[in-house]
Amino acid sequence: MIHITPTIRLHEDELRFQFKLASGPGGQNVNKVATAAELRFDVARSPSLPEPVRARLRALAGSRVNQDGELLITARRFRSQERNRQDAIDRLIALIRQAAEPPRPRFKTRPSRAAKERRMEEKRRVGEKKRTRRLVGSSQEQN
Repeated sequence: MIHITPTIRLHEDELRFQFKLASGPGGQNVNKVATAAELRFDVARSPSLPEPVRARLRALAGSRVNQDGELLITARRFRSQERNRQDAIDRLIALIRQAAEPPRPRFKTRPSRAAKERRMEEKRRVGEKKRTRRLVGSSQEQN
């Protein structure tokens, strides 16, 4: 049982791992031992996730969730299979914790009168600056 938040817990059997050869650190073992961990978690059909968390997780994960609703996390930072496995689990936990936090509601705001006046004054200043840059005898006035 993996504890994510006080209300969300994942069963170990919901996680599927595959191990593959990884580039990067590993010394002589890099071509012989499959140390990269590929974690698959079925977001769409997980009984452990409430619906709002599931929707936010799919949005947060983006392209890491395939069309079947499976989240794919690949970990290959470490030399050992077990550390990469734990790294993948930790990244999944962090992602679910982030999705479990509901977004703060946005409150409509309006600019203050002083802010509107500052904006208009800045527009006047810029317009005046552009007017002073014009040529004194423009081609339209000579006709």
